[in-house]
Amino acid sequence: MTPFLWFDNNAEEAVDFYVSIFNNSKILKITRYDEESAKVSGRLAGSAMTIGFQLEGQIFTALNGGPYFKINPSISFFVSCETVSEVDRLWEKLSEGGSVLMDIQKYDWSEKYGWVQDKFGLSWQIFLGNKKEVGQIITPSLLFVGMQRGRAEEAVQFYTSVFKDSSITGILKYAAGEAEPEGTVKHAQFTLNGHVFMVIDSSMDHPFGFNEAISFVVNCKDQVEVDYYWNKLTEGGSESQCAWLKDKFGISWQIVPTILIDLLRDPNHAKAQRVMQAMLQMKKIIIADLEKAAISI
Repeated sequence: MTPFLWFDNNAEEAVDFYVSIFNNSKILKITRYDEESAKVSGRLAGSAMTIGFQLEGQIFTALNGGPYFKINPSISFFVSCETVSEVDRLWEKLSEGGSVLMDIQKYDWSEKYGWVQDKFGLSWQIFLGNKKEVGQIITPSLLFVGMQRGRAEEAVQFYTSVFKDSSITGILKYAAGEAEPEGTVKHAQFTLNGHVFMVIDSSMDHPFGFNEAISFVVNCKDQVEVDYYWNKLTEGGSESQCAWLKDKFGISWQIVPTILIDLLRDPNHAKAQRVMQAMLQMKKIIIADLEKAAISI
């Protein structure tokens, strides 16, 4: 399961920046727009299309997708640091040219914590604490606001019912008299397919909500898995193009059979292009149709 970040022509710059400041980080794979895909997308031939990269062991994908979707704080990344110096270093780097959402200081839940939106629009929660308590260094955090506020617990129950190897670590709720409505989620942590997520409810008047700018790619081994996740996650949600969907909470997912990636990377350019054209006609990915396109003459 991979976080997928949508940028407007600055994905390479953003990835280079993130890789330079996080430990255990590197660029894994860059795919570029060729002449045909550049015409379809309006991008420059030879420019980066997708960039696979690793930060603190967590795999991400960045896309140069154009100005259609803009990253916002509804999905942020919680970073667990075990030293004050590491908190300070990351805060300095990520806040440069960005904007502070919550000041870096002592809070009830941490000796040092801050929330910042960096110069590329991506949001980070920098936390001083024990990494073992979370289980991973960088964790996606979902903020339920606007029409979705108060649905964080429902989302946790839904996702852990859909994904395998899933569990709920804990759900902390607001009590009567606290800043948010009683019973809504102050913080919850859960695991999907071995990946840790967090959720929060907020009734504040935030000018943003979930959109396609940050999605999660679910890699599937066969059509059975594709059908399962597609059907479950589109219940109450909506289908989009090319493996994308929105669930009933407005969060975007990409349900991708691993064979699609293999076919698109085929050294036979004509074969890869036929597969690409077939994919562009699909909503849910149909593996048999991809294979048919790959062998057609």
